[in-house]
Amino acid sequence: MTSSNQSNENLVQILQQFSEQYIASYQQTHSCLPTVEQDDEWPSLCEQNAIQQSALPQGEVYWQPVAIDKNEALSFENVESALDFTLHNDIKTYFTLLYSESLDARCDEGELSLLFAWNQKDFERLQENLIGHILMKRRLTQQETIFFAVTDEEDMIISIDNASGAVWVERVGCKPHKQLSDSLAQFISQLTPVIKPLG
Repeated sequence: MTSSNQSNENLVQILQQFSEQYIASYQQTHSCLPTVEQDDEWPSLCEQNAIQQSALPQGEVYWQPVAIDKNEALSFENVESALDFTLHNDIKTYFTLLYSESLDARCDEGELSLLFAWNQKDFERLQENLIGHILMKRRLTQQETIFFAVTDEEDMIISIDNASGAVWVERVGCKPHKQLSDSLAQFISQLTPVIKPLG
């Protein structure tokens, strides 16, 4: 097995563990799954048809992260083709592993929200946003980075350096200014779920 495959498997395992840890912490705090406003035009496999659904306010639905079926074959080939470069494998793994709402977490630097696609259309929208981000980086002649989380500070994002895979903090439109971790797997393994009060 190559080190790249090993790293990929580690990231898959760590990301799955964190999503499970988040849901377990949420249920321990609130005695239920997280909820989201239901939109018939924006359905997701994350939505849960639980028996206790009737206890929810009208229009809300329980949800939890779900593994993306490999048959869906979500791919970044169109992004790579449009930009004529190869995305770091960690980012491709990260965004094609789970459908989910954002997951709140804490690292040594503060609080953040891990971003995911809610459904296939959301994945396509994510791809467009990533293309826009990379084109902005090129226009500013800055190193190419790929964002995967937002912070509680306006305009501050968490991204990986596409060349090295290291995790950095950067202000939108600026060069990354602080390295947080050598890899995405290492970074996520250090996160703690943040469960916010209801209402």
